[in-house]
Amino acid sequence: MTTIERLEQQVKSLSEDDLTEFRRWFLEWDNDEWDRQIERDATAGKLDALASAALAEYKAGQAREI
Repeated sequence: MTTIERLEQQVKSLSEDDLTEFRRWFLEWDNDEWDRQIERDATAGKLDALASAALAEYKAGQAREI
């Protein structure tokens, strides 16, 4: 049995209250992990081309409000 399979079984066996708490924790952790990945990508320059393209579109009057 893989680690993922074991985790799936454990999650399925949680009480309703524990599952609610797990969901809250996991969502917070996942959001924080996303923020860390964006920060790593920004620091590594992986977003520079996207930022340059967005600024060029804005300066050319091609941007629209969202």
